[in-house]
Amino acid sequence: MSMNKAQLIAWLGRLNEVYADKKEYLTELDAAIGDADHGINMNRGFGKVIEKLPTVETKDIGTILKTVGMTLMSSVGGASGPLYGTFWMKGGMLMGGKEELSPEDFAKVIEAGVEGILQRGRPDLGDKTMYDLWAPVLEVIKEKAGNGDDVLAIVEAALPVGEKALADTIPLQARKGRASYLGERSIGHQDPGATSSYYMLETLKEVLS
Repeated sequence: MSMNKAQLIAWLGRLNEVYADKKEYLTELDAAIGDADHGINMNRGFGKVIEKLPTVETKDIGTILKTVGMTLMSSVGGASGPLYGTFWMKGGMLMGGKEELSPEDFAKVIEAGVEGILQRGRPDLGDKTMYDLWAPVLEVIKEKAGNGDDVLAIVEAALPVGEKALADTIPLQARKGRASYLGERSIGHQDPGATSSYYMLETLKEVLS
């Protein structure tokens, strides 16, 4: 099973609802180790995405993904705006003219997005960032796509890996961004960016199911 344009639009709509619902929680996580604005930023960013969506929803998947990225870049503050903006844009740049994403396409979109996070933020594994979630998730996605699994099966396989990776950010000491200023005091808190990234996978499974 591929992922079609209607499912992509539904995913974006659901993400908007989830970030509105989780705004306080993400902001609490960020208050412990950051600027206390991650939930507010994600909620605002996806609100803007939904406003923009009617202008592109009849266009190809690449255009939709790039529009999401550009909207997030221009409307989300902090480090997450450029990181998430680049994530969606990089995937979109590969998918011009596509009306649906095959499992291989889906894996390429995520891989390009993760490369975008690496280029933009230059994180290493263990820095306590969203990359700590996306690195192991990407491995599973590529493996499952290579085995010929459909997109839903790929996401289902990635979810438990993402869940573990998210929990694994708690004992880490932050080495990037505002959280790094706290030194050892950043230990014991779940990373907000990895958390909002996990919601992307969780909501996608919901939509594809």
